[in-house]
Amino acid sequence: MNEDNASNNRRIAKNTIVLFLRMLLVLGVALFTSRVVLQILGVEDFGIYNVVGGLVIMFSTISAPISNTVSRFLTFELGTGNREKLAKVFSTSISVQIILSLVVVIVAEVVGLWFLNFKMNIAPERLEAANWVFQCSVVSFVISLVSSPYNAAIIAHEKMSVFAYVTIFEVLLKLAVVYALYISGFDKLVAYAILLVFVSLLMRIIYGVYCKRNFEECTWHPVFDKKLIKEMCSFAGWNFFGNTAYILNTQGVNMLINIFFGVTFNAARGIAQQADAAIMQLVNNFTTALNPQITKSYAKGNIEYMSSLINHGTKYSYFLMYLISVPVVIEADTILKIWLVNPPEDTALFLRLAIYGSLMSLLGNAMFTAIMATGKIKRYQFEVTAFGCLVFPLVWIAYYFGFSVEWAYIIYIVIYFLLNGIRCSTLKRLVNFSTGNFIKQAMVPIFIVSFASYALPLLIPYYFEPSFLRLLLTTAVSVPFTALCIWCFGLSPHERNFASSKLMSIIKCKLKRG
Repeated sequence: MNEDNASNNRRIAKNTIVLFLRMLLVLGVALFTSRVVLQILGVEDFGIYNVVGGLVIMFSTISAPISNTVSRFLTFELGTGNREKLAKVFSTSISVQIILSLVVVIVAEVVGLWFLNFKMNIAPERLEAANWVFQCSVVSFVISLVSSPYNAAIIAHEKMSVFAYVTIFEVLLKLAVVYALYISGFDKLVAYAILLVFVSLLMRIIYGVYCKRNFEECTWHPVFDKKLIKEMCSFAGWNFFGNTAYILNTQGVNMLINIFFGVTFNAARGIAQQADAAIMQLVNNFTTALNPQITKSYAKGNIEYMSSLINHGTKYSYFLMYLISVPVVIEADTILKIWLVNPPEDTALFLRLAIYGSLMSLLGNAMFTAIMATGKIKRYQFEVTAFGCLVFPLVWIAYYFGFSVEWAYIIYIVIYFLLNGIRCSTLKRLVNFSTGNFIKQAMVPIFIVSFASYALPLLIPYYFEPSFLRLLLTTAVSVPFTALCIWCFGLSPHERNFASSKLMSIIKCKLKRG
């Protein structure tokens, strides 16, 4: 391994640690506030907030491709060192996002309001509150849209500590929101939506000020480079198709659940998604630190290092999530009762299936980043969308013929696992990526660990009744046992030797200091 690659690996590790500490803070506050908000709003209003907010998120089929494009172009130009092009990319992206936000508002106010008021399954007496939630969600979405170039710049520069510092202020604001919600004499659902808009606006201001002071390219100028706009729009245009599939398969399915089963199941799905997202935060810390290096290594022509990052990044990110997932899957009912006291029906089942769905998506994240780095996404997006879009119609058909609500997750899991085959073949075609090495170095260890790690922990529920003590026992057994399986079956001899040497050096350093 050359010196540059070793330095990049250290940077990935450092950024992962910083983001991990940030995640612990966010996770603690998120779990607390979710419980309190559910208790204050009630199951019905909590379900309304999730399904109406999800309706607005569906309009990210328009915006997300542009946001992903901005991130890719900024990171790529940092990799090449072209500062003039970097400044043009940022200014152009701001201009495009402003125009795009106007389009989103128009579409949301026409199509979204019609669907909300005439098609969704919401009690008439809560329809006015639902409209307030919708309008606030649109405003928050536009703020997030205009902020995305600034956030992309922070990630591209790999200044992950900024997120950690700002998060301290953000979580304090969210705690203040919960307190204000508790003492508010207004409609709780409406007040919650309005307060979250103010949080989004403050975060936008803070990140904007930081970027302008620290990154010379983050000053907006009225630049309209036709060639750059054409290049970015072409990239975003094809990225649009893949994003459409994902939004339909998540927020679109939320709409189907609302139509066929009602807001109670939307509440259960919303809680399951929040808990799953909390677990995913751990992995996102690693992938957020990893992704810029994948793009930069491609920009520098270092394909061998990029392939190594994909293989090892896929495996390590999967293991990070799986280590936490095993006790959560086994003890989902107990965890939810401790967390929420009276969780909505089927929440535990949704949580288990949501975790498996996230694991299947996680397998392709590093490959997706590498494909985006090449910029040659036309064929890939066509193939992935054609296959990925099957989730929404298949769920619709399943519900139409009377299948139970959990089939939305089962169909999603199968389709998203198979999508990884398309990603492998695309990378092989674009950069001569070795599918054989990927299967040998990443997929085989993943499958072995996935099956072996449940062998011992699954015995506990057969001998103990559900309780807090059983949860502690399951965690105490499953986490070390899963770690042991990862060590024995998930790591290569070289990786075990490397980890052992690092661990011994840390121990020796501690002993000397002692």
